Amino acid sequence: MANVNSIVSAFLLFYAGLFPIVNPIGAAPIFLGLTRHCTDEQRNALALRVTINCFFLLLGSMLIGSYVLDFFGITLPIVRIAGGLVVTVTGWNLLQEEDGEDVPSEKAVRPTEAFYPLTMPITVGPGSIAVAITLGSQRPRVADLVSVATLGGAAVAGVIAIAATIYVCYRFAERTVSTLGEDATDVLVRLSAFILMCIGIEIIWNGYSALANIGR
Repeated sequence: MANVNSIVSAFLLFYAGLFPIVNPIGAAPIFLGLTRHCTDEQRNALALRVTINCFFLLLGSMLIGSYVLDFFGITLPIVRIAGGLVVTVTGWNLLQEEDGEDVPSEKAVRPTEAFYPLTMPITVGPGSIAVAITLGSQRPRVADLVSVATLGGAAVAGVIAIAATIYVCYRFAERTVSTLGEDATDVLVRLSAFILMCIGIEIIWNGYSALANIGR
């Protein structure tokens, strides 16, 4: 049976492995920028919906991601390139948004529209999916089913902890950045959008480099 150290290690492996690349703290200004025309109720509902979506997306990637890619004959470098393109376009659109641009209430983001682009690729992008698939492919070297189930539960707990972190960062994003003031917040959103574009281009480059190495 798995000991306490193995359980803690499995939990930390998933949490520490996913946290830097999901980066909910860095994504919070992007979330706020994309929902700046929403009411507080809409934004809070979106934060919860995005959290739920992220949990199931990461969990699905961890459990069956590699099998799905194999079924469709898709490689991880292709996923990175496609996701990187989406991330780049999203960052560009947010960067080009005019200050004080008025968005009609009927065009405001609704909780039913939380999956794209707020969940994917802003929060859980191709890099996060690739990491979750890689971590999920690591099978524990234990013989009995109880140990496998215990370590699997610890891994799921790590994903739950990531989802909880996302919710806290998004739920209180407005309160956190409101202390900066309107001008500073706009600067932060623009800077985050530019960084998002850079991340998207880097993801595309990494995917291309991996494909180029495969072709050699």
